[in-house]
Amino acid sequence: MEQTIEVKTGQHDYAIKIIPKGLSQLGVYLSKIWSKRQIAIITDENVARIYAKQVRRQLASAGYTVQLLVVPAGEQSKSWRQLIKLIDQLAAWHFTRSDGLLALGGGVIGDLAGLVASIYLRGISIIQVPTSLLAQVDSSVGGKTAIDLTAGKNLVGTFYQPDLVLIDPTVLQTLPERLVIEGYGEVIKCAALVGGSFWQLTDEIHSVADIYKFSAELIAASVIFKVKIVMEDETETHQRQLLNLGHTLGHAVERAAAGRLFHGETVAIGLYQICRLFEKEKLTAPPTTEQVAQRLQAVGLPLTDEALATPAFYAALTHDKKIHDGRLTLIYLEKIGQPNFYPWQLEKVIAWLKTELPAIN
Repeated sequence: MEQTIEVKTGQHDYAIKIIPKGLSQLGVYLSKIWSKRQIAIITDENVARIYAKQVRRQLASAGYTVQLLVVPAGEQSKSWRQLIKLIDQLAAWHFTRSDGLLALGGGVIGDLAGLVASIYLRGISIIQVPTSLLAQVDSSVGGKTAIDLTAGKNLVGTFYQPDLVLIDPTVLQTLPERLVIEGYGEVIKCAALVGGSFWQLTDEIHSVADIYKFSAELIAASVIFKVKIVMEDETETHQRQLLNLGHTLGHAVERAAAGRLFHGETVAIGLYQICRLFEKEKLTAPPTTEQVAQRLQAVGLPLTDEALATPAFYAALTHDKKIHDGRLTLIYLEKIGQPNFYPWQLEKVIAWLKTELPAIN
C-alpha cells in the first residue's frame, strides 16, 4: 500500500512516497513531477549491476533522455575527486538548470549526488531513490548532503531538499543481510527517540526476517518522525540535533575503524555506550540501557568494538562538526521517548570518556 508523507521546508515542499514495488513504476511517478528533460542517474557499481538497466528503461519509456554515472561502491566515493568528476561530466553533457539528477543507491550516493545537485549551476533538481534501509530511514530524508575529508566524516556539505523521495521497501531483498542489519541501527535510534508505539513495534523484531516482514512499518515510522523534526529545524540549529543520538561516539568509532564497520553498526555502538554512560551518571533512567541493548542484540548489532577509546577514536572526536565554541553537545535519553541535550566542554567530554570507556575494552 502506497504511503505519502508531505515535507514542507523553507526551500520548497515535496513528498516522500513509500511504495512497495515502486521502482517498477519510477517513470510514472517522475512524470507527475518533472517535465521531459535530461536526467543523470548517479549510482554505484553494486546498485548499477542490479537496477541500472531497469531504471534507465523506466525513464526512457517516460520520455526522458537518460545518462548514467557510476561511482565505486563505498564511503571512499564521498570525496572531492568523485565530486569534481561528476560535475565535470554533467558540464560535458551540457546539463542545464532545467535538467535533473536521480540518486539511486544508499547513503553514500544520496549524500554525494545531493551535494553535486546543490552546487552544480548553483542548484539543479534532484530526486532521491534510496536502495538501502539506512538511506530509506535516514539519509535520504531531510536534505543533508556531504562528502568526507581526511579529518573527518561529512565535513563538507549543504542542506538541499530533493523534489521527491521514492522509497521501495522491496528492494531490501537484494541487499546483503549485513546492510539490512546496519540500517536497523538507525531505526532503533529513531524508535528510542520517539518511544510509544514505535518503540513497541521494535519489540516485535527478533531476527533479520522480522526486519523484512515489518520493513514498510519501520520505514514509515522513522520517516514520519524525521520529517517532523526537519520541518521544525531544517538546518539543525536546535531540535534536529536530537537525531545525533548515538552519532557523536558512533562517528568517532566509524572513523577509527577505518572502513571495517558500517555506519549503522557504529550508531548502534554509540547509542548503547551513551545510554550506558549516562545511566551510570544517573541521568538516564534504568532499564533504558538494557532495553536498548536487547533490541540491538536481537538482530546481531554490536554494542562495542576494539576501535572504541583508541587514539584514532579521540582524534576523530576533536573534529566533530557539532563542536561550537569548544563545546560538544551530547544527546542522551532520560528514558525511552525522552531525549535531552547535554552541552559540555570538549576537553571535559574526552577526559570523562577516557575514564569511563576503558572499563569495557
